[in-house]
Amino acid sequence: MKKEKNFPFKFESLSHFHRVLGLPKPMHPLISVIDNMDENLVHNCDLPSPFMLNFYKIAYKPSLRGKLKYGQSFYDFDEGGLIFASPNQVAASLDDNGDHSGYTLFIHPDFLLTYPLANKIKQFGFFSYSANEALYLSDKEKTTIISIFKIIDDELQSKIDDFSQDVIISQIESLLNYSNRFYKRQFITRKSVNNNLLQKMEEILDGYFSNSTLLMQGIPTVQFLSQKLNVSPHYLSDMLRSLTGNNAQQHIHEKLIEKAKEKLSTSNLSISEIAYDLGFEHPQSFSRLFKTKTKLSPLDFRKTFN
Repeated sequence: MKKEKNFPFKFESLSHFHRVLGLPKPMHPLISVIDNMDENLVHNCDLPSPFMLNFYKIAYKPSLRGKLKYGQSFYDFDEGGLIFASPNQVAASLDDNGDHSGYTLFIHPDFLLTYPLANKIKQFGFFSYSANEALYLSDKEKTTIISIFKIIDDELQSKIDDFSQDVIISQIESLLNYSNRFYKRQFITRKSVNNNLLQKMEEILDGYFSNSTLLMQGIPTVQFLSQKLNVSPHYLSDMLRSLTGNNAQQHIHEKLIEKAKEKLSTSNLSISEIAYDLGFEHPQSFSRLFKTKTKLSPLDFRKTFN
């Protein structure tokens, strides 16, 4: 008998989600802040597993207890940090370790409609980061972030007027901009770890292009690299961009061109043979990429060695 697929349960409304958590109805149907810092409002709750939320989630955890690792190394900060999730990401549980303390902000996409943030929020790549790529905060950064959570919470607790949504939107933007800044800091402070990751990525690409069996699968993808390095695709690209100025896809292309130049200058293989050897399905795609990157066609590049 065929096993039924366990489809994730989807929470469409904040009210429903609050009800399952055993919390009062949210003050606003499209946005809520759960302050679980001092009073343990959220206990072990009977959430379906897996499940999806139809809203953005920004959660501050006062202590990540060193349980999250980046590759084989722990993060530098243990004062707590932020975890992000975008709508429709599948989760197995609210918190893997059962610790629900901290602040959690939930924002339904409809709350952002008519504001530029509705589109801008999609540009913040950290909403697609994995849990082990959380934003760890210093004490000073933590104070800044918590103050924004409190302002949003106070605004929601106050009487709604014509300016309420504008004020809350501006605070969400500040929260996201600070998070973006702090992530850039995190890439810098973990530069040695990131350089090791870059070196490992180069080794993986070298091995891929040296393995004819792997190349039969086609050109290596960002998803392939991220899985090998145990990081998410967005985090990998953002990390590489902070180190080298190029994202993961551009690094793959650079390696392709490097290998292509090697074959063009040291072998008698035809352009088509080189293209197939590098994982291209169509030689024209290889020639187009090569000319874009070098300003020369593969044939013209080969002629420079004659």
